[in-house]
Amino acid sequence: MEKRTTLKKSLKPHWVWAVALGSSIGWGAFVQPTDWMSTAGPLGASLGLAIGGLLMMLIAVSYGFLIRSFPVSGGEFAYAFISLGKTHAFISGWFLTLGYICIVALNASALALMMRFVFPSLLENLYMYEVAGGDVYGVEIMVATVALAIFGYLNVRGGVFSGKAQFIFCVIMIIGIVLISVLVGAQPSTGLENASPSFPSGTNAGAAIVSIIAISPWAFVGFDNVPQAAEEFNFSSKKAFGLIIFAIAAAVILYGMMIFSVAISTPWQNLTAADNVWETGFAIKELLGNVGLLIVMVALTMGIITGLNGFIISTSRLLFAMSRAKFIPKAFSKLHKKYETPYISIIFTVLIAMIAPWFGRNVLGWVVDMSSVGVTIAYFYTCYTAFSLFKWRKDQQYNKGYYVISPMRKALAGLGVIVSVIFLGLLIVPGSPAYLEVQSRIALVIWIVMGIIFYLVKRKDYKKVSDKEMSYLILGKEDIFTETKTNRKKL
Repeated sequence: MEKRTTLKKSLKPHWVWAVALGSSIGWGAFVQPTDWMSTAGPLGASLGLAIGGLLMMLIAVSYGFLIRSFPVSGGEFAYAFISLGKTHAFISGWFLTLGYICIVALNASALALMMRFVFPSLLENLYMYEVAGGDVYGVEIMVATVALAIFGYLNVRGGVFSGKAQFIFCVIMIIGIVLISVLVGAQPSTGLENASPSFPSGTNAGAAIVSIIAISPWAFVGFDNVPQAAEEFNFSSKKAFGLIIFAIAAAVILYGMMIFSVAISTPWQNLTAADNVWETGFAIKELLGNVGLLIVMVALTMGIITGLNGFIISTSRLLFAMSRAKFIPKAFSKLHKKYETPYISIIFTVLIAMIAPWFGRNVLGWVVDMSSVGVTIAYFYTCYTAFSLFKWRKDQQYNKGYYVISPMRKALAGLGVIVSVIFLGLLIVPGSPAYLEVQSRIALVIWIVMGIIFYLVKRKDYKKVSDKEMSYLILGKEDIFTETKTNRKKL
């Protein structure tokens, strides 16, 4: 077997926490509050995200165990291989790769959206064409392209550079959200009466909350970037679970603070009915003037930057892991001679994301909505793998170190499997409050067909690699998949 390429251990705990939090928050906390309120009202949106955060913590139990036991790049790709083999590893990796790249592109376009609100005369230049009812401007494309190029370069420079920057940006974002909340709450014209009614008129409260819970895989996607970076931890992988829980809890609080701030700043139903480019920015500017707008702009910029940086890290590490296991071309696992980063994977991620702004924000939004399905599938594989490795009781046929006797954690992993299936059902079952729009369903079908074609083309190559070699390439150990496969047959 050829020697396995590994990544440099350079990431500190607080940097990894910042990757998880910054990726989870991204631009959503600053752009989406009015959309969420129009769907579920201020209270419904807040409760939905809080419950969704708790469900994500339930899933995080499985992530914490698997990161500790298998601190390798690839995350859910590796976990699917452990429990179900090569085909399922490919399915998990395929959905995650495209989903992550879409989120990278959406964060870049969100930066252009913010600048379009602040400098409309500048950004709305070089009109090119209209796609799906949305105007595409050349200047917006340039802004997104430059942002992607900058953070691609920073990631090529190495984990230390990008990790340190991620933490600094995250701290600035948190300070900005706290300042906005305090300043809005201190204004005499604000009050809870602006946040009334708690739910949209004529909408069932339960259905409203469920519709927000259903987007939790998207709202909190980012904590699952932690396993993608696990191979680069310069600390014990046992800390990963605590870092994930802390990041999810912080994300719930920050989401809630932004929803509350927007809801009490002005009657929220009037705000959601208005046709503004950026409703959150409009509400804050009307209340706090240019100072408030500046603060929210800085916080949004930091949120976008942390999302960009975090998902470039995770996408490139996933591509690196899949390449190392021979699922995709070998070039993607090639390391930079000076910085020891998977620079081909980073460059590929950035270049593919640069294509998206040319199709307009509406089309990109459909694809990202569809990517929630992929993220949910990855959650399922993670929880299922953990469930298969946790044991109810001691059994001689399960004597390897990666099996753990823990009835409580096995039950939690089982609940995680159920929650993942429920999330998936909410997205794809007709009649569900969160059923994907027809455009997103079409994008999902295209995504699946592309994956099937790619798999069929590469299938012979996968079969040439033995389970023992594949286990070594993905996990760094030759016997894990063979042992788990044997034990499953004993059952």
